[in-house]
Amino acid sequence: MTLRLTNTFSGAKEAFAPLDTNRVGLYVCGVTVYDDCHIGHARAAVAFDTLVRYLRHRGFHLTYVRNFTDIDDKILNRAAQEGVDWTQISRRYVEAYYRDMNPLGLVRPDVEPRATDHIPDMLQLIERLVEKGYAYAAGGNVFFAIEKFPAYGRLSGKNIDELIAGARVEPSEEKRNPLDFALWKAAKPGEPSWPSPWGPGRPGWHIECSAMSMKYLGESFDLHGGGRDLIFPHHENEIAQSEAATGRPFARMFIHNGFVNIRSEKMSKSEGNIIALKDIYRHFTPEALRLYLLSTHYASPLDYSDDNLRQAEQRTFRVYKLLSTVRPDLSPPPDALDAELTRFNDVMDDDLNTPAALALIAGRFDALASDLHATGRPRPLDAIALARAAILAMGAPLGLFQADPQDYFARVTQLHLTQIGLTAAAIEERIAERTQARSAKDWARADRIRADLKAQGVALEDAKDRTTWRVDL
Repeated sequence: MTLRLTNTFSGAKEAFAPLDTNRVGLYVCGVTVYDDCHIGHARAAVAFDTLVRYLRHRGFHLTYVRNFTDIDDKILNRAAQEGVDWTQISRRYVEAYYRDMNPLGLVRPDVEPRATDHIPDMLQLIERLVEKGYAYAAGGNVFFAIEKFPAYGRLSGKNIDELIAGARVEPSEEKRNPLDFALWKAAKPGEPSWPSPWGPGRPGWHIECSAMSMKYLGESFDLHGGGRDLIFPHHENEIAQSEAATGRPFARMFIHNGFVNIRSEKMSKSEGNIIALKDIYRHFTPEALRLYLLSTHYASPLDYSDDNLRQAEQRTFRVYKLLSTVRPDLSPPPDALDAELTRFNDVMDDDLNTPAALALIAGRFDALASDLHATGRPRPLDAIALARAAILAMGAPLGLFQADPQDYFARVTQLHLTQIGLTAAAIEERIAERTQARSAKDWARADRIRADLKAQGVALEDAKDRTTWRVDL
């Protein structure tokens, strides 16, 4: 089966065929570094991380580029509010990005360009647009003239006449058309600036992605990704300025992930319903969050709830618990794994259908559990080995179930005890009380202690010489 992806240009699934046989170029719009990352950022990051992993799983040689926007009005406003230099803000939140995102197990991009390192590339691109008549200078600014680009609106399906009719332009603006967008912004007092042929200033937001993507992937490349909120105007403007400058198609396919909703409302700062990743990590493991994000197709809206994330944690826990009971040296019969991966590839080839892929893993989990808990017959070691290998092999392109189970259990235990307000020492004290009760043959008290701990998600296991405990979700 051929990999098919939903191309925003057509709104339909299209067969993916790279420009250069097995070599693929992917550019993903990264974050503007002025605040901590939230679940919306995680959703986009995991969606495109899965695309990266799967393309490589299928044998493509991929160059993956994802940028940081490190100069922007939001960064300057944050710096002004805090009374610090703007570079402190950008550095702080680049570091915060890695702090928040690394726990999700993301593949590091091959190139992570920052806007301020590519000002010369942007200036060259702007000069090309001015020379070709697609852009004009006004008052130290440079604007792209959208009426010069008849295909404007092709990605988003926007009607230019309707957009113009609904646009507002302040009297002081120097645009010829209200939809013309800034390629270069004239310097304002107190703001950072760089020299240019039109005077000191800084780049507009859209030009940076065109300049950086074409620098590292060429004037035409295969895939461009981002959240749905970037379709218009950001990606629409990228296409216009890039194709106007080069006369060639820009990205052949645009892939967009869906929004995150909170109680059926779109997550946004204006609604005050942003959920920061660092807050999620106080209650759930990053791997459970990743599983939760993959449980809905990347292009569909995702409705966030703690209950759904809790269920994802329980599913993750059960998989690791089961994997930890299987001898790691068991190997499946030769070629037996091929059929499992063929089924996995078939569902993932269908526009990265991660919910269907997770269903295949769940089926293998159920089979493994059945074999391990079978009574009255020898355990079928070949079947057990195959199920374990299939779970690990299908989990790898999804970034799931690759950790040492004991490492995962340690993280879950720490989180769970914090949430229920217990310490390991307190649990050991309860175990000692229970041991005394059992010695006194006070079985009712011993049972109550076990039941109380079980109600808090702590399971006791009695051995010949001692009792141990573990968190059990």
